[in-house]
Amino acid sequence: MTPFIYRKPIIMTRPKLLLPTTLAVMALLAACSSLPPNNDQLEAARSDYRTAQADTSTRERAAVELRTAAEALRRADASWARNDRVTEVDHWAYLARQRVAIARETGSRRAGEQASKDALAGRDQVRLQARTAEADAAQLSAQDSQRDARMAQDDAQTAQRQTAQAQARTDELEGQLRDMNAQKTERGMVVTIGDVLFETNVSTLSADGLRSLDKLVDFMKRYPQRSALIEGFTDSTGSLSHNQALSSRRADAVQSAIVDRGIDRARLGTHGYGEAHPVADNDSSNGRQMNRRVEIVLSDASGAAVMPR
Repeated sequence: MTPFIYRKPIIMTRPKLLLPTTLAVMALLAACSSLPPNNDQLEAARSDYRTAQADTSTRERAAVELRTAAEALRRADASWARNDRVTEVDHWAYLARQRVAIARETGSRRAGEQASKDALAGRDQVRLQARTAEADAAQLSAQDSQRDARMAQDDAQTAQRQTAQAQARTDELEGQLRDMNAQKTERGMVVTIGDVLFETNVSTLSADGLRSLDKLVDFMKRYPQRSALIEGFTDSTGSLSHNQALSSRRADAVQSAIVDRGIDRARLGTHGYGEAHPVADNDSSNGRQMNRRVEIVLSDASGAAVMPR
């Protein structure tokens, strides 16, 4: 048998009508509890964020801090959209502004640090360039020194060669002068050609006399800067005029013989002295033979003309 369950009957009642006074109070409360159309703190937070977002240094150097500020601003906007209490909205807006300020300060600080690093790197680069320039200058200086040393060595070797060559020429010259029996005098080196090179009492050179001039001609060809003065002398036999003429003819004969062998006449001067300036006593035959001579006075290396006595 089914048990009996008692259910209380549901009685439908008509809703009570609100009195006009009640409606007015509710409208006033609703008006008091509604949010204002704008929130100054939130607007300021939005403006700060837009400024920070537009700043390249903050956007690039404080991206994490700026995202944190964006999150706080998003919460402030969400709170505003939910019509939360003003204090709640202001809290998130204030927090967003603080984080924006942190992001901007972080971006500025990191920009300064980067500038310092760049400046330090620039100084390091300048110092590196300076050291490189110094090293290059030192290398160039070393190369210059090496080149100067090589040039000095070359100059020294050249000077040594020139000295050796000059000494060789000097030795050769002295050897040739010795072969010609040249004597050193105040007027220069003198080569004496004796009377035996001429026929008796004539000015024509003998064959032996011509051959004896070959050494002198060779010498003057080797040293073209040198000139010579050919001087004729006789003994005291015969008249003064005869002796003077004979000495001049013999000097001229020697000059012609030298010219015929290729020496420029302009390099040769002549002078006859007759019986003047004897080198021995005319009282003996040997002395008179020594006085009958031709002397050839050689100039120095500069080629200055030899003046007569």
